[in-house]
Amino acid sequence: MSSVASDIYSSLGLTASSTTTSTTSSDALGQADFLKLMTEQLKHQDPLNPMENSEFLGQLAQFSTVQGINSLQSTVEGFATALSSDQVLRGAALVGHEVLVPSAKLALDDADGTVNGVVAATAAGTINFDISDANGQLVKTLSVQADASGEVAFSWDGTDANGQRMAAGTYSVAATQIDASNGEKTTLSTYVQAPVESVTVGSDGLYLNLKGLGAAPIDYVLRVS
Repeated sequence: MSSVASDIYSSLGLTASSTTTSTTSSDALGQADFLKLMTEQLKHQDPLNPMENSEFLGQLAQFSTVQGINSLQSTVEGFATALSSDQVLRGAALVGHEVLVPSAKLALDDADGTVNGVVAATAAGTINFDISDANGQLVKTLSVQADASGEVAFSWDGTDANGQRMAAGTYSVAATQIDASNGEKTTLSTYVQAPVESVTVGSDGLYLNLKGLGAAPIDYVLRVS
């Protein structure tokens, strides 16, 4: 502003104190307010040192930029809200379905069902699955032969090494592969199939509540059946 800024405020019916109050009550300067101030600034500028056209255009450009940023922010916030709603609908559609997620746990039902999962074999060879109870005691070891690298499925019928049905609950599984070519032992990550009971909207995204396994981010889902 020029040296006659106080006269500009006076012509607008403003004082230094009222300007402070106005700024406190509203953080945004509207376009009409800006143009009014700009007009008063031009009317009261020093005739011997008038404002350059570039200065005037620069202030207009700055104001337009701020308005554009605010508009863009509103658009992005609306887009984010729409995405969040869409994600909730996607999650709700998974309720009642089974999903494949990374997990080192197995949820055994009290029925006669089985627990299914997969691993990614690194090469041809034998893959052993050690299943343990909540106390860390080994319950059963399953062995599956991988003919090549890639996805290998496994299934546990819920029985121990003696063929006795285990109690319903959560068990752990650890997979290791023995390479057929050199006998090298490799630990593999396990992926388990579990039913979706409900969904939860968290501060950082949507979570699926899986029966017996707890919550898992929807981004963890590798397959739906």
